Amino acid sequence: MPTAIITTDDLREFKLELLEELKELLESQPKRTPKKYLKSAEVMEWLKVSPGTLQTLRINGTIPYTKMGGIIYYDAEEIQHTLDNNKVQH
Repeated sequence: MPTAIITTDDLREFKLELLEELKELLESQPKRTPKKYLKSAEVMEWLKVSPGTLQTLRINGTIPYTKMGGIIYYDAEEIQHTLDNNKVQH
């Protein structure tokens, strides 16, 4: 196997090529718009709460929800608004 010497200029050129390819790849990806409505599992993951805690937040009216066909949906903006309104300032 022949030995190849890599210079700092070679590494710099490789870095620039790699960054350019990554940039092109990211720009070619479709833009994701945030979901307006979330299901319970998504809200539990976002808030890092258990199913019981999420149910308590629903029951006591902390988090508004909509139920259709047995599936509970939450408006992501309303949850963010609830989080913002309940922020504790120290």
